[in-house]
Amino acid sequence: MAGESILIVDDSPINLKLLRVLLAGAGYEVRAARDTEEARAILASFSPALIFMDLQLPGMDGYELTRRLKAAPATAGITVVAVTSYAMKGDEEKAREAGCDEYVTKPIDTQGILDLVERLLGARDKGEGGRA
Repeated sequence: MAGESILIVDDSPINLKLLRVLLAGAGYEVRAARDTEEARAILASFSPALIFMDLQLPGMDGYELTRRLKAAPATAGITVVAVTSYAMKGDEEKAREAGCDEYVTKPIDTQGILDLVERLLGARDKGEGGRA
């Protein structure tokens, strides 16, 4: 699965850098966006296999962008992993209802994230869908 493309959408420079370095170091092609507007611009010319989507973003939140991506035929198949540091009761259910395939909380478990990416992209490549 290394070599596949991943988009990170997060307004935290620290989280962007951590995920970018971790994933690029594992051989993935990585792009990053600080908000949903920047993510949409990147998606116009970049087709990631997976998106790490922060849920709490300035402007349009990650839930709404995920809904829009899952509703559009060109992006519906992208695996979306919800990422949040403000996990509250019901947030995981809300993220899955928006179309997120997986849900993780911050701080990022670096080994766990790499294992998750391998599992999700492996399932997608086998035609099992993103949800694991």
